[in-house]
Amino acid sequence: MDQLVNQVLCDRYRIQSLLGHQAGRKTFLAKDLQTKLPVVIKLLLFGPSFTWQDLKLFEREAEVLKSLNHSAIPKYLDYFDVETELGKGFALVQTYIESKPLQDWVQSGRTFSEAELKAIAKELLGILDYLHSRQPAVVHRDIKPSNILLGDRSGHSLGQIYLIDFGSVQTTVQDGTRTIVGTYGYMPFEQFGGQTTPASDLYALGATLIYLATGQHPNQLPQRKMQILFEDRTNLSQSLRDWLKWMTEPDVELRPKSTNQALEALETPDLQKYGLSSAGARKPAGSKVTVRNTRQMLEILIPPKGFDVVELIAKAWIGLIAGATLILPAAIIDIQIFWPIVLLPVFVTIGGIFHTLFAQVRFCLTQLEVSLSHEILGWKYLYLSEARHNIFELELTHIFRRKDLEGNIIIVPPQIKLWAGTKEFELGGRGRLTKPELDWLAYELSSWLDLPVARTDLANLAKK
Repeated sequence: MDQLVNQVLCDRYRIQSLLGHQAGRKTFLAKDLQTKLPVVIKLLLFGPSFTWQDLKLFEREAEVLKSLNHSAIPKYLDYFDVETELGKGFALVQTYIESKPLQDWVQSGRTFSEAELKAIAKELLGILDYLHSRQPAVVHRDIKPSNILLGDRSGHSLGQIYLIDFGSVQTTVQDGTRTIVGTYGYMPFEQFGGQTTPASDLYALGATLIYLATGQHPNQLPQRKMQILFEDRTNLSQSLRDWLKWMTEPDVELRPKSTNQALEALETPDLQKYGLSSAGARKPAGSKVTVRNTRQMLEILIPPKGFDVVELIAKAWIGLIAGATLILPAAIIDIQIFWPIVLLPVFVTIGGIFHTLFAQVRFCLTQLEVSLSHEILGWKYLYLSEARHNIFELELTHIFRRKDLEGNIIIVPPQIKLWAGTKEFELGGRGRLTKPELDWLAYELSSWLDLPVARTDLANLAKK
């Protein structure tokens, strides 16, 4: 039992039990002797582990709570100096919420359905919207299962959701300091560098929902390129898995831009406009296309198309006819300089066949440049490049019909087009990529560039 239990602070608050503690701080359940209501008292005491940064955060928590008025957030009641047998310090009093943390629910064996996870997400997004919309924005910085309370079920209701513990709160995006606060596993990458934005809270919310879905803290799950790998441990729909991956993107620029955008995407089954097509979010089974995705570069390598009997016969036949039509004039004129012209179609045909069998396509995006090249044994040709800042549109088409200059309908093969300045970068033409591969690569490009995918309506006929 804690030494302070049964003591009365400020001639008003009788401490009843210890709720939690961490370095330099303790949290107690107490009774307000005036109102006869239970309250929560946080104590910050001077001692060996005390730092002035702790006091700064403690005072900030009191000031922020004093300014907030939300039914799902504890209310500020009092703040005063204390002197106890454990030392001097400060006390913050707030309303007591009689509910269990999500972490306790999970540890007691409770599981959450997909509908319940969405309900929890919506409630928390509503709370975060209230916080992030304030001037200046309030960023919680320590959203996790132990800081979210859930009341008992009421009829068909999941139970009331509450967000507590504002001890790590930040009131501006840049406050001149680089304080690293939060909980490992729920902190996004940028928070380790002391740079926190409202999107950092969205990451922590996504990580919390992953914990509820898997029963494991995110730091206990495998990762790839700092992305939490949780999909195979859940029975969630693909759209919700995609949404959670979006929320927990390691790169803050690739996460939802706001709570409203996250909520809109959660409530709609059509995630394509956010670059989150459930079909395109992952590499199709059997695909030989490789993608290397880092913060500095996105590289797509498309292997040679390989042996296609019909295409090779067609190319050989065209080359044979073209060469034959020139043999007769060459024989009549009998000018030696004319013979290379005769052989030109043959060389072109052989080159086309060689390209089909051995050429790979390399597409590369960096922070400065976009480039596309064809390669055979390390030799690059058909090279095209442009400055990255000139990129303005990403387009995905499947089988598309259009009219040529003479009004005839022609078929445009499935492809991805990236427009940069006046240049057009094409991926997947001539059947090199399947529809699932195109969807997947469009998702990767959209995520890396933070650029929506423009999708061509297959039913329309466009004029050239």
